[in-house]
Amino acid sequence: MLVSACATPPRTALPDETTWNGRLSVRIDSDPPQSFSAGFDLRGSAHTGELQLTSPLGNTLATVLWSPQGAELRQGQQVTARNSLDQLTTELSGTSLPVAAMFGWLQGQPSKDTQGWQADLARQPEGRVTARRTAPLPAAELRIVFQP
Repeated sequence: MLVSACATPPRTALPDETTWNGRLSVRIDSDPPQSFSAGFDLRGSAHTGELQLTSPLGNTLATVLWSPQGAELRQGQQVTARNSLDQLTTELSGTSLPVAAMFGWLQGQPSKDTQGWQADLARQPEGRVTARRTAPLPAAELRIVFQP
């Protein structure tokens, strides 16, 4: 009961809002190498959306919000704002992460504007997507497991 009291309940989807949830992991071959995994709740669109990252216990680790006006990362009371989602993810991880492209990939559609990322959508019907980037460096890999 104490653990569930700390968990963040899922937000209710708005009518006609695209939502996805599952787990994701990111590995960046930087110096030193970085890796991260979390539960996720993705909603909205490539242009305006929200990505909430959660711990295995359901606690919110961070929320990323974006729109044509900019992007921000919320971690508790700390807010980091930047002019774009690419700028924000690059600053935080050392490489641009394809958050906006995830909407198409989760639907089984390749994305053209992914800054070097190539998605393997062969297992998308099973709820699995893997994307890799070899250039520009650092190389990176994103794995997504979701409810199809």
